[in-house]
Amino acid sequence: MATVFIQKRKRKNRNSYAIYFKDPDTGKNKYYKTLPKQKEAQQTANDLRALLDLGRLPEVRKEKKKLRPLTFAEIAQHLEQEWNERLVNRKIVETTFKDYTLRLRLTVNEFGTKLMLEIPGKEILDYRNWLAASVSNATSNRYLFIVKQVFKKALGLKVIPEDPVSKIQYLSEKEHERNRYILPFEIDKLVEASQKTRSKFYMPALIYLGAEHGASRQEVLSLHWSDIIFDFDSIGLIRFFRTKNKKERTEFLMPRTKEALLNWKSHQEWMRHRKKIEVKYNRFVFCRLNGEPIKRFDSAWNRICEIAGIKDFHYHDLRHTFCSNLLLSGSGLKDVKEMIGHKDISMTDRYSHLPRQHRKYRQKQLAEHYANRS
Repeated sequence: MATVFIQKRKRKNRNSYAIYFKDPDTGKNKYYKTLPKQKEAQQTANDLRALLDLGRLPEVRKEKKKLRPLTFAEIAQHLEQEWNERLVNRKIVETTFKDYTLRLRLTVNEFGTKLMLEIPGKEILDYRNWLAASVSNATSNRYLFIVKQVFKKALGLKVIPEDPVSKIQYLSEKEHERNRYILPFEIDKLVEASQKTRSKFYMPALIYLGAEHGASRQEVLSLHWSDIIFDFDSIGLIRFFRTKNKKERTEFLMPRTKEALLNWKSHQEWMRHRKKIEVKYNRFVFCRLNGEPIKRFDSAWNRICEIAGIKDFHYHDLRHTFCSNLLLSGSGLKDVKEMIGHKDISMTDRYSHLPRQHRKYRQKQLAEHYANRS
């Protein structure tokens, strides 16, 4: 006789009865159907048993799978674990992992306790627009990317039936690009200001790397001493690798940058000798005395800008300063593209207005020359 059994399911207001049978071919239990009354379920089970005894298999309905009621914070935990595995397998770098997880935790503060099923697309759209209005389009896009990853993960875990944010578009960042830059005398002011702070030994090197080589924050913090050859052709070479676009570039060391780096290296060695600190792997240029890499320098940077009297100036703006001063000194856009490490000339086009300013700058110099005639 065929095996058929009924499973009672308790509900708040009423019970239901799910009917299962053992497949004679595979020996596995299969779901048949669910009925609201026990008598109907018993009769259906008897009919099914008779059908199976005749050697006929019924048409099986697929049992509806319930969506798991998980919160945004719970899905975020799954996502962070996935990113951590990718970090271990070297599919993403540590800087990217930290950047992702920081933004993920901030979005958890916003949506953490809410069930994924109860978060509508409009709420995410409003969040995107609020970030764009209060911070910038670029920041808004970065947080939208994280939220999209959470919903994509939820869809994969069958927590939501569909992704309500997949069609929410990223905002254009072209109109909101920062082109803030400073002139040579202001770079000098930053270096002078750094000498009035506790960061006076390493900050000049960071400033010159940004202003004279266009190095980004990630490039300087991941820089190794092995990336620098001080005695190459009596000038020196330095290699940068930008994880954002996987672009590597090698440049001759600018004199002030070379001097600042050597001073910082000398200071490190002197302090380690003085405090009897042994460092087995002295890889990172910007690190603590024990060799642990410096992760941030925001406080030191903000203090230096405050002392120098330079407002609304980010460390990344030194990268714009490098490009802008290259053009003002007579270089072309193609030169800037190669030296900064842009993949596409369109990324360098934001500086196309500077050749005109270069002429204005030269004319101002000429006017001052005539004004100071003896």
